[in-house]
Amino acid sequence: MSISQAFLGLLEAHPRHGYDLKRAYDERFGADRPLAYGQVYATLSRLLKHGLVIVDGVEPGEGPDRKRYAITPAGIADVERWLGQPEKPEPYLQSTLYTKVILALLTGRPAAEILDTQRSEHLRLMRELTRRKAAGDLADQLVCDHALFHLEADLRWLELTAARLDELAGTVRS
Repeated sequence: MSISQAFLGLLEAHPRHGYDLKRAYDERFGADRPLAYGQVYATLSRLLKHGLVIVDGVEPGEGPDRKRYAITPAGIADVERWLGQPEKPEPYLQSTLYTKVILALLTGRPAAEILDTQRSEHLRLMRELTRRKAAGDLADQLVCDHALFHLEADLRWLELTAARLDELAGTVRS
């Protein structure tokens, strides 16, 4: 996800200080990976440089002055353009897991164990997400559903690959 576009979208509702913007981002999008403050201010600096935000006010704080940022008309147009563009579907054909399976087969290591270990990890994460989904609000449920659907697709691939390991081993070693 583009942090810049997320910031612009959050600023479109109303001007915010960097700290408030970080908190809003983390609450909505960063539950699993909150932003570092350095990343927040570096992103705001780039948006300011490109004319997508302005400093709407400066207030004294306990440390440095607190700047309040507001989106510009160019920023609104940028968010509008970004929201209207579909994301490119990624086929994941050269995923790390695929690479591990092929390398295991090439080096005579047990590829089935790699698949079994990965299956166990996927199932563990699916249980965790299912618990989180049950306790979460609608936004959290939708995030968990998205992740669960991807994990289910990965599990189908793991099962299919496990069923075809002998055939795959024959093609890799030739």
